Amino acid sequence: MLRLPGEIHAQILAHCLAGVPEEACGLLAAEPGDDVVRRCYPTRNAAASAKLYTVDPKDYLHADRDAEAAGLEIIGVFHSHTHTDAYPSPTDVAQAPDPAWHYVVVSLRHSVPALRSYRIVGGDIHEEEVTGVDEGMTGERAG
Repeated sequence: MLRLPGEIHAQILAHCLAGVPEEACGLLAAEPGDDVVRRCYPTRNAAASAKLYTVDPKDYLHADRDAEAAGLEIIGVFHSHTHTDAYPSPTDVAQAPDPAWHYVVVSLRHSVPALRSYRIVGGDIHEEEVTGVDEGMTGERAG
């Protein structure tokens, strides 16, 4: 399960919408061993493509260092699909670097964005529940 505070959910959607016509991407951080996202790191898509994404290496480094300084760790990545459903593509599966990560896909195919999250282990795709968190937490937009 992935737990997203409302503010972070909104940040993800806003970054994905702002990236159109290209796919947008970013990283998610939480406390070690936790599934509550504490920070959202919108990143540049180094691939500059409407069909695939590559998190900019400098943005990744910045997010990783910022998360570590805050006692957090990167637990996942999000990206948009501009014309397809919120389901990992074969390219997404092939590029999934960590079986412990959450892989969030935001579909912009319809007028209302759809956000879904997956675990990708050994090429197998497993959808996981995404729930909201309303505990007075605030997401921080780093960058």
